[in-house]
Amino acid sequence: MYYLNTDGPVKMFGMVLRDEIYVDKSLLAQKVSQSIGTWNRFICITRPRRFGKTMNANMLGAYYTKGFDTSSLFTSLALSQTPEYKKHLNCYNVVHIDFSARPDFCDCYEDYIRDILSSLRSDLANAYPALKGREYSSISRMFQETGDSFIFIFDEWDSVFCEPYMTRQNKEAFLRFLKGLLKDKPYVALAYMTGVLPIAKYSSGSELNMFREYNFMNDQVFKTYFGLTAQEVKILCDTHKGVSYEELKQWYDGYYMSDSQGLFNPRSVCCALAEGVCRNYWTETGPMNEIADCIEHNVSEVREDIVHMVAGIPIEIQLDGYSAAEQSLTHRNEILSAMVVYGFLSYNDGVLRIPNHELMEKFQQVLSRDSMGEVKQIVETSKKMLEATLAMDEQTVAHILEEVHDREIPFLVYNDENALSCVITLCYLYARKDYRIEREEKTGKGYCDYIFYPKKAHKPAILLELKVNESPENALMQIHSKGYLQKAADCGEVLLVGIGYDKKQKLHQCRIEKQTPGHTLV
Repeated sequence: MYYLNTDGPVKMFGMVLRDEIYVDKSLLAQKVSQSIGTWNRFICITRPRRFGKTMNANMLGAYYTKGFDTSSLFTSLALSQTPEYKKHLNCYNVVHIDFSARPDFCDCYEDYIRDILSSLRSDLANAYPALKGREYSSISRMFQETGDSFIFIFDEWDSVFCEPYMTRQNKEAFLRFLKGLLKDKPYVALAYMTGVLPIAKYSSGSELNMFREYNFMNDQVFKTYFGLTAQEVKILCDTHKGVSYEELKQWYDGYYMSDSQGLFNPRSVCCALAEGVCRNYWTETGPMNEIADCIEHNVSEVREDIVHMVAGIPIEIQLDGYSAAEQSLTHRNEILSAMVVYGFLSYNDGVLRIPNHELMEKFQQVLSRDSMGEVKQIVETSKKMLEATLAMDEQTVAHILEEVHDREIPFLVYNDENALSCVITLCYLYARKDYRIEREEKTGKGYCDYIFYPKKAHKPAILLELKVNESPENALMQIHSKGYLQKAADCGEVLLVGIGYDKKQKLHQCRIEKQTPGHTLV
């Protein structure tokens, strides 16, 4: 069998259960089962890649299929304790298709869909011998002739749309195939489908309007089954001591469920716990150039948003329906919506931000691309800015700030503190290679504008305070009087950087002091 009651999902889910790190999401099946044989039997889950869609699809396939006895897989899982567990266990014909799979030789859509159709026909003929030797004008008629009902599980249904050979006519043909197979068909007991992008991205008509789509923004039903909750991550940290919860939160948290509860990136958390170190895992598993591609569709409108978010300044915006329905991506809302759908940005309660440190590192790389125009030129000087700071070269630091401020970039004009923060972020972008930079870090008596925590022990920490229409000396006094040094107490040597900007004279000044534990300031 290729798709019908195949052992593929059984084997794949069994591998997941044998893995060192597993979070039980089996209660998803309890929720999904409520839709079997009802008018609401069409479910589409859209999430960014690596958020558990395939694992859950395999789990559902293993649970429902009548092709195998899979009770041993579920004995220790939460699903087995539910009242209706046995009612649905191994009781259905399951058609499980991973639409991201391709035949060995596939140069066009016709090769792709022909392989799927021939496999379905072969499966049905083998399972129902009475169908052999008969001609059917459509695969749906063949299903109908069986007299049985089926559960359809379609994983990564939208993956074929990314293939270069897919023309507009091919996409329309694929939508008609799904419509003809599923819509208004009595043999469909359940259709469970996963993808990355919203159905509206591809289907503007009625082809797939029978599906109820659940995404990050509107999902009140399945929200806890895709991604890891804070409680789940804390439990994992109790059994895997290599990485602390605080580290995982900084690196991989920052997504939201529809009720504003936080979510961690599951792929990255599991990899970090398994390897004992936090680094970029999720961003290395796919085409992260999609970030830059989104920006490059309309640099002039989106560039400012990206710089603000890299500076730690959230963007207030209303994104309509969390949708990327337009394929052209020519407007700000369309581009930002697409970036949310891909998982590059998080959106909650009308606020858009870069989710976490893992994504922040990628966005910092984007600022160095040619498409970012003058922003790239500023970023290129950021190495000199760090070198000057570490050398306590106050004049060079002030001079670089003057140069950046004099560039005719509207969002770098000092109308508010955010603009000054954007300048600092761009000027110190190179420093992020050696430092973890926190903006407005809370301290005992207030907030320090920037704290640079060194990633390596031989580097000094940097406390940076900004003042508008005040002297840099006043900035340094605030660092001392507010006790900001306490935040860098474990860092050894600390540089205190005070920056003052005089609006009237349009003049930057800088003062730098060195604090060494047990010694006076120099």
